[in-house]
Amino acid sequence: MTPPDSNYTTKKWWKEAIVYQIYPASFKSSKIGKDADGWGDVNGIIEKVPYLKNLGVDIIWLSPIYKSPQKDMGYDIANYKFIDPRYGTLSDVDHLIKALKDHGMKLMMDLVVNHTSDQHDWFLESAKSKCSPKRNWYIWKPPKGFDSTGKPVPPNNWAQILGDARSAWTWHEGTQEFYLTLFSPEQVDLNWENPELVSAVYDVMEFWLRRGVAGFRMDVINLISKDQSFPDAPILDPNSKYQPGEKFYTNGPRFHEFMHGIYDNVLSK
Repeated sequence: MTPPDSNYTTKKWWKEAIVYQIYPASFKSSKIGKDADGWGDVNGIIEKVPYLKNLGVDIIWLSPIYKSPQKDMGYDIANYKFIDPRYGTLSDVDHLIKALKDHGMKLMMDLVVNHTSDQHDWFLESAKSKCSPKRNWYIWKPPKGFDSTGKPVPPNNWAQILGDARSAWTWHEGTQEFYLTLFSPEQVDLNWENPELVSAVYDVMEFWLRRGVAGFRMDVINLISKDQSFPDAPILDPNSKYQPGEKFYTNGPRFHEFMHGIYDNVLSK
């Protein structure tokens, strides 16, 4: 008997495709002469579409080009629906999508929804007060206490991923609470336990899909579900004040639920 088709045996365009990652800052600049700044842009990518097609590329995976302070080369997003001026404009992206389509190719955007920049309007609103309507769009916690010098103590001992000598929590003097920043103090973790935030993420995805984007490479998507008890991490390095807390936020308790939500509400359509 022939076994029934399954998701593992059925061919899909995204399974057989050749994907080529472009790091936009260093790929190709369209600027020449006195305007040349050495920074790649969307129009530079458009110029190279025939070359990429000739290489056999089916899908371009574009590292983040959204508006950003560039504290982490664009992985700190300040606005999901705008392009950073150094890369171009939304119109330029529309032209890129068309150029790729004309060559039988597709565009996949790099999307970061575990965290945003601390310059994102969502966070600026969240930080205004404890009563802000977007307060719970991010993960805020009171201090565990205060040390002998009066300095606030973080809610737990988690270390920052990009700087393990630092706490994963950043103090906010204005509202006297900490907010979670797993990667750097400028990258603030979103609270996926909040349905309003989740709906806002769906809206961002739909915004790009409506423009003709074929899909997303979702950066550190497996970190969006955190253990809500936020326990201290085991002490692996007795010489460090802060410890790796990955077991409490990698592939967390609601991760599959959140991923199914993305599929059911956005990608399945």
